[in-house]
Amino acid sequence: MQYRTLGRTGVQVSSLALGAMNFGRIGQTTQDEATAIVDAALEAGINLVDTADMYGQGESEEMVGRAIAGRRDDIVLATKAGMPMGDERNQQGSSRRWLVTELDNSLRRLGVDHVDLYQIHRWDPRTSDEETLSALTDLQRAGKLRYFGSSTFPAYRIVQAEWAARENHLSRYVTEQPGYSILQRGTETHVLPVTEQYGLGVLAWSPLASGWLSGAIREGHEITTNRSAFMPQRFDTTIPTNRAKLDAVEQLAKVADAAGLTMIQLALGFVTAHPAVTSAIIGPRTMDHLHSQLAAADTVLTADVLDAIDAIVPPGVDLAPQEKFDTPPALLDPSLRRR
Repeated sequence: MQYRTLGRTGVQVSSLALGAMNFGRIGQTTQDEATAIVDAALEAGINLVDTADMYGQGESEEMVGRAIAGRRDDIVLATKAGMPMGDERNQQGSSRRWLVTELDNSLRRLGVDHVDLYQIHRWDPRTSDEETLSALTDLQRAGKLRYFGSSTFPAYRIVQAEWAARENHLSRYVTEQPGYSILQRGTETHVLPVTEQYGLGVLAWSPLASGWLSGAIREGHEITTNRSAFMPQRFDTTIPTNRAKLDAVEQLAKVADAAGLTMIQLALGFVTAHPAVTSAIIGPRTMDHLHSQLAAADTVLTADVLDAIDAIVPPGVDLAPQEKFDTPPALLDPSLRRR
C-alpha cells in the first residue's frame, strides 16, 4: 500500500480508501460482511474509511461504527453531510443549524467523539460560504472534527470558499472529493488544477465508473451488476453516451490485457497516477470485490499505458456529462441564465 500526505494537513493516508456506501441497504451488505471487509482492508494497509450520513439514511455510519469499535485511533475516519435526511426542509444543506445538529447525529451513529474529516456532500447554493465555514470552524474548535472538506464542488465554488475563509479568518476546506475515472475525466479540466493550486487533498470517488471499469461489463454480455438494477438508465446501451462508454471499455480492455493488468488495476492505477489525487475511494460490496480492488494497491502505470488511455478517452473529456453532479445550477435551470 502506498501512503500520501492529505493536502497540507500532514496526515498520512493510504492511496486506496475504503468507501462504505454499499454497507447496508444500498449494497445489501450485512453487518458481518461489512466488518469482515473493514478487517481485511485495514489488514491490507488501508487507513482511511469514508462514509456519509445519507448512505442508507444513517445505516452505513452505524455499521462502520460497529466495525471499527476498539480501533478508532488506527483509522482516519471521514463522513459527509448535506444531502436530505428527512422530509423536513431544514434536514439538509450546510446551514449552521443543520450541521451542528447532524454532526452530533453522525458521531452518535459512528459511536465516536470526533471525526477526522467532515465533508460537505454537495455545494448548497442557499447557504453562504461564511455561514458554513463559520459553523465548521466552531465545530473544529469544539473538538468534534479535526478537518473539513468539500465534495463534488464546482471549481469556482472551491475558489470562492478558499477566499471566504481568508477574508473572514476562518478555517478552510483541506480536501475535495470529486468524481473521477477514465470514463469521466472532466474533473481534470478545472477541479484538479484548483485543488493543486490551493493544496487540497483529493479523494476521488467512483474510480471504477459505477462498475463500468470493473471488468464485469463487456460487449455481448448481459449487464447484471448491482448498480444497474437500481440505475438502469445508466447502463442501457441503446443510449448514445452508454454506447460510447461500452466502446471505450472494449478498447481499454485490450490495453489492460497487453499490459498484463486487470481492468480494475488499470482503472485504479489511472486515478492514483494523477499528481493531484491523494486517494481513490473503493466501494466493495463483497469480499471478492475488495480483494480484486486491493490487487491495484501497488499498481503503477507506465507512460505508454497512460498514453494509450489518453488516446481512447482524451484528457478532460466526460463520456457521460449528464451524470455529473458539479454542474453549475444555471446550466440546469433556464430561469437562472435569462433576465
